[in-house]
Amino acid sequence: MDFIILPPIIGGLGLVVALIIYLMVMRFPAGEGAVAEIAAEIQRGAMVFMRREYSVLAAFVVVVTVLLILGFRSWQVPFAFVAGALCSAVAGYIGMWAATKANVRTTVAASTGGTSEALGVAFFGGSVMGLTVASMGLLGLGSLYLLFGAEHAEHIHGFGMGASTVALFSRVGGGIFTKSADVGADLVGKIEAGIPEDDPRNPGVIADNVGDNVGDVAGMGSDIFESYCGAMIATIAIASTMAVVLVDQLAAARAQLMFAPLALASVGLLCSVAGIMIVKVMSAKSPEVALRIGTVSATILFIIAARFLLAALDIRTAVWLCVVAGAVAGIVIGLITEYYTGGAPVRKIAKDGETGPATVMISGLATGMESVVIPVLSIAAVILISSLLLPEGAGVYGVGIGAVGMLATVGITMAIDAYGPVADNAGGIAEMAGLGEETRKITDGLDEVGNTTAAIGKGFAIGAAGLAALAIIAAYIETVASHNPGFSLEISHPRVLVGMFLGAIFPFLVSAMTMRAVGDAAFDMIKEIRRQFKEIPGLLEGNAKPDTDRCVDIATRAALKRMVPPGVLAVAAPVVVGFSLGPETLGGMLGGALICCVLMALMMANAGGAWDNGKKI
Repeated sequence: MDFIILPPIIGGLGLVVALIIYLMVMRFPAGEGAVAEIAAEIQRGAMVFMRREYSVLAAFVVVVTVLLILGFRSWQVPFAFVAGALCSAVAGYIGMWAATKANVRTTVAASTGGTSEALGVAFFGGSVMGLTVASMGLLGLGSLYLLFGAEHAEHIHGFGMGASTVALFSRVGGGIFTKSADVGADLVGKIEAGIPEDDPRNPGVIADNVGDNVGDVAGMGSDIFESYCGAMIATIAIASTMAVVLVDQLAAARAQLMFAPLALASVGLLCSVAGIMIVKVMSAKSPEVALRIGTVSATILFIIAARFLLAALDIRTAVWLCVVAGAVAGIVIGLITEYYTGGAPVRKIAKDGETGPATVMISGLATGMESVVIPVLSIAAVILISSLLLPEGAGVYGVGIGAVGMLATVGITMAIDAYGPVADNAGGIAEMAGLGEETRKITDGLDEVGNTTAAIGKGFAIGAAGLAALAIIAAYIETVASHNPGFSLEISHPRVLVGMFLGAIFPFLVSAMTMRAVGDAAFDMIKEIRRQFKEIPGLLEGNAKPDTDRCVDIATRAALKRMVPPGVLAVAAPVVVGFSLGPETLGGMLGGALICCVLMALMMANAGGAWDNGKKI
């Protein structure tokens, strides 16, 4: 049997499992009356945003596709680009649809069935997203690899570019939406009006709950999808350009090394399904214990299965050890993130709140900065181990395969991440529907765990993206060198140094652009919420309904308008730098951006999760 047909088949089976889990979620009651009405508003707002965002994104994809056709004068790369964008968009849409169906069912389960049942519904709602991300990646990449064949595998780079485009816009657009709604609703509602979080009188709370879905489910899903596919594509590219003598030292044939990433991801998807079932079985325990056992079990199963898989492909044991290094690094990053967003540092932030906001800010920033140390050391360890285990010159393949090892069980990792916003929405619905303190206590407990799992998902995504990006840079160097013998990136080369500093600018510039976008959008949101409190008679007394659609529209328009400049900058900058300053400067820019992005992203994600849980305490 030809093994290259298995990845798309397993990807298709993964989608079937996702559908079965979705149907299981739909069997739970969705409530009635106020509960059902609130859930319908959240889903309607999320779908309106997604349709409008995808309309803007479609126009951008069309423009880039035309440019690719003109640039490559062939159909393969543009076709792969469109396929990557489409697979990512479909994964995000399906995952968010499931999340907006699971949130209200989690609320009802918390009200009638207790913590264990609510955890099961919320986690299964997130599992649809996780399995869809992994399955669409395997189905899309596996089908293209089957179509183009190993001899023309370079064409699948377009798939990664399409996935990156959707990830960029979905992450930025969804992030602007969710944070502007969150800030606007909290500042006017909790601080000015003195009403609880998620109070139904607040016009911004529906937009806040919509934002959890468009930012933390669809946006995060497309982000991890891009890293997942990028790691596989880069590793395939490195294997395709590897010297014959190195191939002989690692495997029986080059084709095995090229196919290994797809094979590992296929096994990882099956292990993710097993991990999801383990969480379901363990749901009677505390939520954090069940989720941790499921994640670690999936990784252990994957490490064992990968050993037999690589042996069957006639690939040396050293390559498997690189897979182990990546998988273990993923667990370490997850556990360290869990500590900094749910352990002693969070209690320290809460205690520092006794003396005012300034000490909370200082403590949270220090926690975020300190939290980058061990994750970055873990990434460095994977790189070092790969270079020591594999022959000189083959270390970059080890880095790529390590990134694949870290991301192979993305099905359960993304499931745990998407569980967070489902639980958060469930708490919001419970508060707005007035379901009582007992229900809210259960949903708050799930939400607190969700803040930590969301931070773990972000930490994992950042670490994996770092390794995947490093593999892509290595593939870039190998590809350029194959056309320009003697090409290398030397840190002593002035153009490389210039590129590194240019690259370091981007995370700061894009962060500034998106933060300013959030501030401007939140300002508009605040003005609108104040207006409604002032002009709608009886709103604060609970005798009138707020105009929630108006707030959703403000956040939507702000996100769509302001997500374009960062997206254009990210897509255009490499092209401009590469053609104007040369391949050495472009390589340096990629390296500088990678290091600064990983550090800043880990700091911001972990500080945010720690602050949020500090607030809960």
